Amino acid sequence: MNIIFVLIPLTLVLLVFAVWAFFWAVRTRQFENLDVEAWRILMDDEPPVKKPEQDQAKGGQSQDPAPTAPRRPGSKRR
Repeated sequence: MNIIFVLIPLTLVLLVFAVWAFFWAVRTRQFENLDVEAWRILMDDEPPVKKPEQDQAKGGQSQDPAPTAPRRPGSKRR
């Protein structure tokens, strides 16, 4: 019977936290445009980068491609 005195306040604290988390997600627009994120996994992140060819006749050095934007965590490099 004494466990009831622990479980009821613990349940109320968890309920308050869950309600706060829900309203925070709605306020920060976490539920806006859900379809885009579902389609994003099917699309390529960026087009493949072609390596510049070296000019052997002139002895020139090829330049490095322009730096790319940082990748999202979890994205695979191709």
